[in-house]
Amino acid sequence: MNRPEDIWIIIVALGVGSFGLRFAFLGIIGDRTIPEWLMRHLRYTAVAILPGLIAPLVLWPSATGGAMDPVRLVAAGTTLALSLMTGRIVISIFGGAIVLALMLQFA
Repeated sequence: MNRPEDIWIIIVALGVGSFGLRFAFLGIIGDRTIPEWLMRHLRYTAVAILPGLIAPLVLWPSATGGAMDPVRLVAAGTTLALSLMTGRIVISIFGGAIVLALMLQFA
């Protein structure tokens, strides 16, 4: 079923798609000013993508076979609280990682 050329077809297709997306912004409209309304929407891209990447890892971690884990929920809550209190991403990340490590060690 899995032929060796299938992976190369997928790699080439993803490469062409990635190039197309980058060319659309850099090649076609690279020398023009991006409208303010588009810049406002682009600022929220990371804010929209990061929770989408992290939420499944917190709510249904593969380490627990997909079962919700209170240790990871507390670490995620700590990270969120530190982020809201300090506004500094590095402190939030390290604080959440320390809480996760300590809770995994002693739980």
